[in-house]
Amino acid sequence: MSYIMRIGSLASFRRFVVASTFFEAKLGDAINRIGFVQADPIQSPARAQDLILRQRVGDYRVGDLDRWYPTADVEEGSLYAYGYLSRADWQLLRPVDPYALSRLETAVLTYVAEAGSVGPNDLASLFGRERATNDWGGQSRVTKLALDRLHRLGLLRVVGRERGVRRYATAFPVQGEAPLPEERLRRLVMLVARVLAPVPVKTLSEEVARFRRLAAGSPHHRKVISALVDQGALVRRDIAGLPYVWPTGLPEPDGAGRRVRFLAPFDPIVWDRRRFEHIWGWSYRFEAYTPPQKRLRGFYAMPLMYDDAVIGWVNLSVVDKALRIERGLVTAEPTKRAFRTAFDDEVSRMERFLRCDGEGVRKWPALSAVRKLAK
Repeated sequence: MSYIMRIGSLASFRRFVVASTFFEAKLGDAINRIGFVQADPIQSPARAQDLILRQRVGDYRVGDLDRWYPTADVEEGSLYAYGYLSRADWQLLRPVDPYALSRLETAVLTYVAEAGSVGPNDLASLFGRERATNDWGGQSRVTKLALDRLHRLGLLRVVGRERGVRRYATAFPVQGEAPLPEERLRRLVMLVARVLAPVPVKTLSEEVARFRRLAAGSPHHRKVISALVDQGALVRRDIAGLPYVWPTGLPEPDGAGRRVRFLAPFDPIVWDRRRFEHIWGWSYRFEAYTPPQKRLRGFYAMPLMYDDAVIGWVNLSVVDKALRIERGLVTAEPTKRAFRTAFDDEVSRMERFLRCDGEGVRKWPALSAVRKLAK
């Protein structure tokens, strides 16, 4: 009997979640296998995309994705958040309905095609510095807003960054015929299910609902999810009162040795707060945008995983090329030597990833000022 058929408790399910999420592969293979890597500009101690990939790419170093991206078959775009995905999957997100461009957008698109590579600052002298309200309620130059919309429409692609600012070029032509609406929605459902697997049915339904505009005329997304379960493409199981789905063929636990992981707040295993609280029993929140006086765990608290349990969090910083660590726990502190060894191993991996020299690192830090929180 397979492990999946024997899942009967949260404990066995947690082992399956961890086994299905983590692996080790080359950079390109890792992105294809995950399906999507969320991006975020905050560096504390590194950006989300680098922190996510370091858990799945052997000997990964901070910035490797940026160095590899210009020649890769990968695009930046929005799935359930903004990030990186294969060009084939990115094309599923390109609108298929006719759309109207403004006069400015048409002019910007023509200019980008002629210039080859363009950033927002390159357009100011040609098209002016007029500002308008952006999606966040603030003000941005209308030329930047034009670039952003042309990117969302799949007419431009991000080719790199200059001092953190995106540069755009004309998007590659669509390869092959565009899938019919129902097939497009089916592929997008499977993509999100793969990234967040195993994923609560409610979460999957909420996230794929946004794709309805890309698949006008197809059945309702809930019917598509149900059909995929009936066809055997997705497995559905109720775990401790909450229904989950995941693609068939996910890896099963192999009994590998215990390991400590410092997880990015946007790692696929952390991203869905509904699942996180359900299977680990405590509420994790990303507090970077919370006023300092109201933070419980810290500006960029990273969940601390030991084996298949998330037992607390760490806050990391680099001071004079040395890694500094604060940690907090929500469970009793593991007392076994194996945990301390695994913790130190993760610290060493983080040092190599950040290219720290390791001097002055407190490898076994005391609890942070936040101290232990109850579940």
